[in-house]
Amino acid sequence: MRINLQLKTLLLSIALCMASRLSAQSPNSTVYAESFRQGTGRVVEENFEARLNLQDATYRERIKDSRGADRYTFSIVPHIPPGDNKVTAWYVKLGDLRHTIYDNVLLSSPAPSDDPAGTTKGSLWQLDPSRFAFVPVGAVRVIKVESFYVVLQVKAYHFTPPDSPYLDSMTVSVDFRNTDPRQSDPRQADPPAK
Repeated sequence: MRINLQLKTLLLSIALCMASRLSAQSPNSTVYAESFRQGTGRVVEENFEARLNLQDATYRERIKDSRGADRYTFSIVPHIPPGDNKVTAWYVKLGDLRHTIYDNVLLSSPAPSDDPAGTTKGSLWQLDPSRFAFVPVGAVRVIKVESFYVVLQVKAYHFTPPDSPYLDSMTVSVDFRNTDPRQSDPRQADPPAK
């Protein structure tokens, strides 16, 4: 009888832990992280939608600083795992045109090998719809770079065939802002990702 009670308590604890993790990672949640790139730089605010597919798999856009000069190159590129030939995710990059050594300032560390891969914070730039992804595919991703914010959200995606891990399309909403988008929406006031 005592063992049965301990087993029930253990199972209840496990269920509560899993439920809290799932609620924290719900598809409509907001996940926040800060880039290694700190400073006072701002951008011309803009928003757009990137529609990706196998025929048009890469998206590129120049992002202007607050004075109107080209400052960053924004891109979304397909991720094809080694040894495979099909897209399983799309990766977002924001390259600094003045300091070309930094090809992705969306990372939390200047050296990609030092970025905390395998964590929510280290995965915001990876648009991965697999059930093993650290960030739910539909989450609003807010990344602070210098004094501006990059907001990403996957609006749609499609697997081909439907039960495979291979993507044939994805639509991504992209927003460059100089104010914290979490301030305007109370449900998005989540703490920084770890």
